[in-house]
Order: sequence, then structure tokens, then C-alpha cells
Amino acid sequence: MRSEFPVPVLSRPHPANPNRASAAQPAGAGRAREVAFVRRVHRLRVLGLALGALCVASVLWLQGSAWPWWVLLACNSVVWPQVSRRLAERSESPRAAEERNLMVDSALGGMWIAVIQFNLLPSVLLLTMLAVDKISAGGPKLLWRTLPWLLVTCAFMSAMLQFPVALHTPMPVLLACVPLLVAYPLSICSVNWELASRVVHQNRRLDEVGRTDELTGLANRRHGLAVAEAELLRARETGRAVSMILLDIDHFKRINDLHGHHAGDDVLRGVAQALRGSRSGSDTPVRYGGDEFILILPETGFDGAQETATRLQAQVSALTFERVPGLRCTVSVGAAQVSPRAEDVDAWIQRADLALYAAKARGRGPQVPQEQDRGPAMAA
Repeated sequence: MRSEFPVPVLSRPHPANPNRASAAQPAGAGRAREVAFVRRVHRLRVLGLALGALCVASVLWLQGSAWPWWVLLACNSVVWPQVSRRLAERSESPRAAEERNLMVDSALGGMWIAVIQFNLLPSVLLLTMLAVDKISAGGPKLLWRTLPWLLVTCAFMSAMLQFPVALHTPMPVLLACVPLLVAYPLSICSVNWELASRVVHQNRRLDEVGRTDELTGLANRRHGLAVAEAELLRARETGRAVSMILLDIDHFKRINDLHGHHAGDDVLRGVAQALRGSRSGSDTPVRYGGDEFILILPETGFDGAQETATRLQAQVSALTFERVPGLRCTVSVGAAQVSPRAEDVDAWIQRADLALYAAKARGRGPQVPQEQDRGPAMAA
């Protein structure tokens, strides 16, 4: 097994400071999420109460109910959704206020079930949709918290009306229930799908963030080591060549000291860009730590890695930086082809590291070792 290339003295990547606090969320982030919850519930409340009012109105019409019931129904279906939203949005805890609003919804629903004299289909629909509301908003726990409100107001109103019961559902009432039966569940499914899609997107984003170095956009150390482990296992199983290039930016501390850390960041991003430009479709560039980078080269032996390293060094040497026009940088490189002797990833990286030190010893910058430089210490 061959290994080696020129490269600068390796500075071991400094582990992240565990005491460094992560960026704090904006103060209003939690409240913004709660307000978004209130607005989602408001959309469903407006639709649900409008369709539910149609069911109730069909029964009131058949009963020949007095006008106060119609006024109360209009207030419940038109005025209450707007009032509930404003109460929740202006509350110190919008979510808690919205859960109280949902309790009021249940209480009003129980009242209307009694008013329509337990007419079978609209009563079952109102009870079911109110339960679905609560489970969607807060799970079974919220359902059980609100159910007593529905039962108490239903029993109280029924007692006030002297317990009238008319279970039969005539055709006009059945037809009036169809929109609620069809449209409202579809709307809840749509909202839940929207939320699920958002969660999937956020999870993908978190996964991407967990695998990516924020500054350079390359794979981070953890993900890079996982890729190296997978390639090493595949090499053992198939016997195919896999190589690794380890590179280090020459005199990176001096760049930071002379030109500032913003210039240093520009250099890191420039090297990352060169790495992306030198890779083939299956190669994985990695920010290993600090000013060190790795390029994992599947299906590539030592000679191919050497060619890639030479091209990479030339691309880095040609980089220009807008922030500091006269700034130039070079990299030193070490390479190692994976050993057929079942080594682990640490040993593989260590051999590339030793090649890197050998390159530094020969002099930093865009130089590549010749065939005779591959001594037995580097053979595998």
C-alpha cells in the first residue's frame, strides 16, 4: 500500500468548546409558534362552525325555533371565531388561551346538541368533529379535559328545555350535514399534512446541518469519518482501491494574524471551493478541523490520489481573495491508499497524516513526492 504527499505541519483540530452556548433563539420565537398555532385553529374553527351552523340551522328550521336561537347561532358561528382569535393572540400565553377557547367550543357544542334535541346525525357529527378538533390540537389529553364541559352544558341545556329528544333525522337535515361530514375532515387532513410536511423539511434540514460544516459547506468531521468508515468496509469486501488525501493550509495562523479572521475564513472557503472543484461525483470533501481538510476518493489508487492532489494544489495556489487582493495561499498534502490489512479509519488517517508531515519536511507549498519518495515506512 502506498501513501504520502507534501503537506504542512498538522495542527490537530481543536474540539468544539462544550461550554460555548449555542445561539439563543429569538425572544419571540416561542410566542410566534404559539400564535401560528392559534391561527391554524382559527382557520379550522371558522370552517367548522360555519358548516356546523348549517346542520344546526336545518334542525332549528324544522322545529320552527324562535329568533333568539338564530341570533345565538349567528353569534356562535360568525362572531365567536373572531373574538376567540383576538383573545388568544393578545394573551401572554396564546396556546393556553387557545386551549381555553377550545373548551368554550366544546361547551357551546354540547349546548347545541341539547337545543336540536339530540337529532341523531347532526348530534353525532358535532360530537365527533369536536373530538377530532381536540385530538388534532392537543391529543387525547386535551379531549378528556374538554369533554366534561360538553357533557355538563349539554345536560344543563337539556334540563332547561325539559329534556326534549327527537332522534329522527329527516332528509333535509341529512343533506345539510353532508358538507360538514365531507369538507371538515378533509380540511383537518390538509392542515395535518401541511404540519407533517413542515416537520419532514425541518428534519431534513437538521440532518443536513448535522452533516455539514457551517463555514465551508463541506461535510463535517463526524460525517466525513462515517463516510471513511463505509468506504473502508466496502474496500475490505470488494478489494477495490480507496484513497484519502489529507491537506493543511500553509501558515494559516500567519494569515489570520496579518489579515484578520475574516480573511482566514475567506481562505477556508476558497480551499473548500477548490476541493469541490477537484472531486469527481463519488468523492467526499470534508472539513476535518481547523485548517485541515480530507478528500475521500473511492475507486482511486495512490497514483490517482497523487494526480488529484497535484491538481488541487495548483487550484489553491491560483485562488484570489477580494477582501485581501494580494493574498495567496498554498496547501501541503499527504495521501494514503486504504490498506488491505484490515486497518481502521484512525490508522488510515494516521498514515495520511505521516505523509503530510513528510511533505512538510520537504518544504511547504505545491510540491508532490516522486516515486522514490515512497519509502517502506509508507508502504502497506
